[in-house]
Amino acid sequence: MQRKKKWTKKKLLIIISVLIATFMTSVETTIVTTALPSILSSLHGLALQSWVFATYLLTTTLSTPIYGKLSDRIGRKPIFLFGLAVFTLGSMACGLATNIGLLIAARALQGLGAGAIMPITFTLIADIFPLEERSNMMAWNNTAWGISALIGPIIGGFIVDQLSWHWIFFINVPLGMIVFILIYFGYRDPVQQTTTLKMDYFGSSWLALFLISLLVTLQLLSDPKINYSLLIIGLVIIVISFVLFIRTEKNASDPVIPLKLFKSWTFSAQILTALLLSGIQFGFQIYFPMWLQSIYKVSATVAGLAITPGPIAWLITSFFVGALIKHLAPKFITIPIVIIQFAFYLVLVCSSVSLPIVWFYVIAGVTGAGLGIIITMNTVVAQAIVPKENVGVASSMITLGRTLGQTVMTGIFGFVFNLTLNLEHNHYPQINPKLLNSVISSKNASAVHLSSELVREINQILLTAFHNVFYLTLILFVIIIIVNMCDKLNKPIVMKNK
Repeated sequence: MQRKKKWTKKKLLIIISVLIATFMTSVETTIVTTALPSILSSLHGLALQSWVFATYLLTTTLSTPIYGKLSDRIGRKPIFLFGLAVFTLGSMACGLATNIGLLIAARALQGLGAGAIMPITFTLIADIFPLEERSNMMAWNNTAWGISALIGPIIGGFIVDQLSWHWIFFINVPLGMIVFILIYFGYRDPVQQTTTLKMDYFGSSWLALFLISLLVTLQLLSDPKINYSLLIIGLVIIVISFVLFIRTEKNASDPVIPLKLFKSWTFSAQILTALLLSGIQFGFQIYFPMWLQSIYKVSATVAGLAITPGPIAWLITSFFVGALIKHLAPKFITIPIVIIQFAFYLVLVCSSVSLPIVWFYVIAGVTGAGLGIIITMNTVVAQAIVPKENVGVASSMITLGRTLGQTVMTGIFGFVFNLTLNLEHNHYPQINPKLLNSVISSKNASAVHLSSELVREINQILLTAFHNVFYLTLILFVIIIIVNMCDKLNKPIVMKNK
């Protein structure tokens, strides 16, 4: 009895560590977003503002699959502690940055640490909890993400107003130290370290080149003034590096990403579904507030509240995953939910400028509720159907898929939105890009005096751009449905990595 109690206490310490680590890495995005205007003003870095996020995302994406592979071979504990130390050091460096270049470099260091923390938190849960408990633990882990999404902007605003922007990074230092101590003393690594580790240097290099070229090309794609020559060069590098990566991995004795895992369509479907839904998630988080500010002229605070039903619904519905996967095959969970989401977004693309604001809250809630079930299930299923020695890789693939989905679709959504604006305003000679930029924010729009006819025309241009973004979302929903219909698994999952 005493032994059971002791083990329960260890589980509690580990799950607390996982929750803090998840909160620490996920709040980084929302809290930095809030503080970014102050940071840019202080460091005079407006021209390089996009790289504050892009660099963090780039190094996170590059390192995630490599850390996942190493955690299966060297062990979860040393890789997690290494990533935690790097992230904490990067946070300290961000807070100490005296110019925008140093901040971007420090953000790159932060991303290298986050690439280990995010996927291994899922792997730690898989290691210490059986399948029947795992989905609930994933749901609790989602609460840390949800809390960060809700209170991150509030914390960021408070810190900037009362202290300075430097402290939004410094607060990660004590949190990182607490998690480091808890994991170091409380976690026993189930992976036996091997002395015959062979790093797949060529595969890792081609993967790195592919991801770098992909992310940089997407940055070019989202720029309103696209350099098409650089875009074509980027696309060529993407194709060549991807082909060479696949060829290298097929011949590697210990590949960084075992391609054999993707022979299971059920596994591939989980990765693709998480990738596409994560892109959709970023779409509504970016364009709902922009829609409400530019057309409805509500304040930034009210517009931001329109997406809060999403994380709240995500937290609630993720606790139902355990019961669902016991009785249904993954595709019979995903397809009905996506069809419901499709129906609500269809209302959005058929709307006029007078669509009641409450619809945005409802659609945000439906989006979050669906993602809470499906993405939590994607993680549990991907871990459950692979051999035990590949659980770390499976976790990193889900994390990589979600990160890539957010990055890729943010770039594509931005391209569609900007292209629509450029094409539409050509039909109205009195409307130019500078005028559209001035009215996209409700705060700036109040200082611009326009005739009612001009306001109507501007709203129509913006509405067309928003509609096209969400037409693309409808296409993504259809792709998700087709991907899951191709999955031949018609029964609840059976755990392989016992």
